[in-house]
Parts: sequence; structure tokens; C-alpha cells
Amino acid sequence: MNTLSHTAFVKSLPDALRPLLPAPLQGFQTRHPWHTLLQIHYGEGSLHYEVGRVYERPGRPEGGWELGFHCEARDHTLNRFLLDGFRRHLFEIKAELGESVEAEMWDKGWTKIYEVYPDAPLTEAYRAEVAGRLAAIMACLHPIFVELRGAAATIYR
Repeated sequence: MNTLSHTAFVKSLPDALRPLLPAPLQGFQTRHPWHTLLQIHYGEGSLHYEVGRVYERPGRPEGGWELGFHCEARDHTLNRFLLDGFRRHLFEIKAELGESVEAEMWDKGWTKIYEVYPDAPLTEAYRAEVAGRLAAIMACLHPIFVELRGAAATIYR
């Protein structure tokens, strides 16, 4: 069993993810701001799906990988509008993805809808698991995001 480095794991994740997504979602763009962070977006980089390493710390005894959608626009009102919209759909989101999904305010006026995926050795099999889970999250959240983003565009003209 070959173990991947954090960098190799994150950089190879898009290729594992793309074929698992519905065709309309396969045309994503990526950014790798750090070796343990992947951002996936559709042209608006501040509103992106994210895979990031979560380390053990007091109050969170287990590490893992945060998988979710981050609203990191400079416009904090937009971030909050999107969070509130996702929260209105949280019952359906949790019904589809499970109770581990959270929607919350975050740092710097940012918001996120995410879960922490359990840690495991960084093997190709684990990468496939993470890609599968991220594909499920994206397929669930993206139609909601598109609807909310369209509504935000009409409000904030």
C-alpha cells in the first residue's frame, strides 16, 4: 500500500473527482493555495468547494479533511445571504448527505457548509473515498448554490 504525500494527495484529487461528477459539474477550475488545501470553483474563486486538512487539537481529538463549500467573498453580506439560503435547505441537505454536515459563520465574515471527513492513511483508495464524498457534496449543494447565486445577483444589482 503506497502512501501519498499531502501534496500528491491534494494535487491528484481533481482527476479522481472529475469523472464522479455529473457532466455539467465536470468543468471546474482549481487552486492550490497550500499543500494541504484544494479549492474548486466555477469561475468565481471566492465561492468555492474546498478540501483542507484538519489537524487534531483540544476540543477536536480527531483529524481529518474538511470537505465543503466556502463563501469567502469580500462582500460579507453576500456570504451571509448564501449561508442563510443553505440553512433554509439544511434539512434536505442533511437528509441526503447525513447529519455530519454543518452550516456556519466562519472567520473574516466568511461562511461555510462542510463536514470533517474521517482521517486515514493517504492511499489511492482513501483518495477515491474522499473524491466520492466530495462529488456527493458538490452534486447536492451546487444546484442550491446556483439558485441562491442567481437570487443574490438580482438583489445586488
